[in-house]
Amino acid sequence: MERKVVCVTGGSGFIGSWIVKLLIQGGYTVHATVQHLNDEKETKHLEALEGAESGLRLFQMDLLDYDSLLAAIKGTIGVFHVASPCTVDRVTDPQLYYYPHNQMAKQVPQSDSTSKSQCGQPYRWVEACYLSSFFKTALYAEKAAWEFAKDTGLDVVVIHPGFVLGPILPPVLNASMIMLLRLLEGSTEEYGHFYMGPVHVKDVALAQILLYENLSASGRHLCVEVINHWSDFATKLAELYPEYKVPRFPKDTQPGLLRTEDGAKKLIDLGIQFTSMEETIKVSVESLKSKGYIS
Repeated sequence: MERKVVCVTGGSGFIGSWIVKLLIQGGYTVHATVQHLNDEKETKHLEALEGAESGLRLFQMDLLDYDSLLAAIKGTIGVFHVASPCTVDRVTDPQLYYYPHNQMAKQVPQSDSTSKSQCGQPYRWVEACYLSSFFKTALYAEKAAWEFAKDTGLDVVVIHPGFVLGPILPPVLNASMIMLLRLLEGSTEEYGHFYMGPVHVKDVALAQILLYENLSASGRHLCVEVINHWSDFATKLAELYPEYKVPRFPKDTQPGLLRTEDGAKKLIDLGIQFTSMEETIKVSVESLKSKGYIS
């Protein structure tokens, strides 16, 4: 049986690597994009994935370069748009965050006709918009994507992951794992407008694939195991790992954020079973240990 071909932008990243891994395991051929093909930090961990030899093709892509976009997307039946700058520190130039998102929204569909004629089914674009210090630019970019989808008929589904943790595949840390590392080292930063609740990276990847494969799925989907405050997360971390200097926080660290156990009800109703916060913390800390970030 011929393997279905999809594209994952930002395939070398923390979430992107897991999506690539699970897609290959699921029988897909993946066009994964990286910024630099000659940088082993972006490619080596992907090439080491089981099944990569036959199920993976790497493409060097610049989100602002249409030709590089087209090369990666041509011949695919869907796109997982995960590529995005992400930082836990102050954003000094929002255009660096907004423009790539917006341009991707405009340019992905231009290769659509080729994919439709080859596979005979609707073209799907699944985007991850990260809720963080640059949430305003992500919001503007997503709005542009929805407007473009309305005008062109592009099938767009959006997933909003929270505080994404879990086993590390790439050789560098993502923003959320940096936050966890800093907390273990005693940081008192409360991330008032950044944090909203934890989620295991594998659950995020599974959710993206579920939304892609379920053609009835539509709209926006929050992806968190639980919505809680940074203080709740820190308290559980300190309970599980008292040997680290995790600070105490006031009860409410996220202004106006309402705690709830079923914030991701749309995904739960579709069949996603989220890993518990406790288990997510454990595998994340152990991964930091195994990679040498902490002892």
